Amino acid sequence: MDRLSRLALGPVSLAINPRTLAIIAGLLLLGLILILVSLSVGHVTLSPVTVVGELLRNTDSPEGFIINTLRLPRVVMAFMVGAALGVSGLILQALVRNPLASPDIIGISGGASVAAVAFLSFLTPYLGIHWLPVAAIAGAMLAALVIYMLAWQQGVTPVRLVLIGIGLSAAMGAATTLMITLSPISTTMTAYVWLTGSVYGSDWSDVRALAPWLAILLPLALTRARAIDLQEFGDTVAHGLGLAVQRNRMLLLLLSVALAGAAVAHAGAIGFVGLMAPHIARKLVERHFAGLAPVAAIIGGLLVMIADLIGRTVFVPLDLPAGIFVSAVGAPFFIYLLFRQRY
Repeated sequence: MDRLSRLALGPVSLAINPRTLAIIAGLLLLGLILILVSLSVGHVTLSPVTVVGELLRNTDSPEGFIINTLRLPRVVMAFMVGAALGVSGLILQALVRNPLASPDIIGISGGASVAAVAFLSFLTPYLGIHWLPVAAIAGAMLAALVIYMLAWQQGVTPVRLVLIGIGLSAAMGAATTLMITLSPISTTMTAYVWLTGSVYGSDWSDVRALAPWLAILLPLALTRARAIDLQEFGDTVAHGLGLAVQRNRMLLLLLSVALAGAAVAHAGAIGFVGLMAPHIARKLVERHFAGLAPVAAIIGGLLVMIADLIGRTVFVPLDLPAGIFVSAVGAPFFIYLLFRQRY
């Protein structure tokens, strides 16, 4: 057995395989390369040397404005959104012990979408667009609460949670479509872009708004690594090993919802990241949450960064939402998983 490296997180000790640490380092290096490429290409192409120089000097030159004001916050936002969705999907899949689970499939993103479209249609003139993230997070939380309450029957089983989530997601999708149909054309266009998912127009204020969610929730998720690993063995085994199964399940669901809700609130309903990132992570590292979580976070971030890079460079002068390209890969991937699982 490979030697394990231990990371201390307050009272929590996380054992991570050295191979996992090497893979994390490799993914981070890939991420840095992708950031450099993303900052270099666009309507105005800049050399990597110019990009690095402007990042170090932070000047007021035209190149500095393009890099530090227009591109860098958008790249950082894409990575943060993808990381949140990747870890959210990983928690959900462990929680319900179903490889097809993700925030958009079981209804969490659907709740955020209903709340966001309702806000755009009815409340924006009175409250202002800056309250949209609050509405989306509240919608995600409310959807999760309804799913949990409907799934409760002397406890919550993973299968019941997934089935009710899928059904509620379909209902919320219909409600969202109805509101878009009845809304003015200006609201409809904004809603469609939001529902597709995009980090277009992200600035440093958006980054600062999302960063505290990740700074709190990601370490908190790591502190639950042992409980998540035990949960995957089934309720009976987990309970026999001293885990409070139902309380832990509710806490993990809240963690997943908070991560997905924060990401969706700031970038729209980007789908399939929470489905794909955990699967790719499991192909690379061992099945322990302490190792899977950072890998899934980085992969999720890379997926959204790549999708956003394609959307704003390949179809110039158009700037297409990143969600289009994530879904273009995610939908076939979901079908593949369905076929492999014979569901």
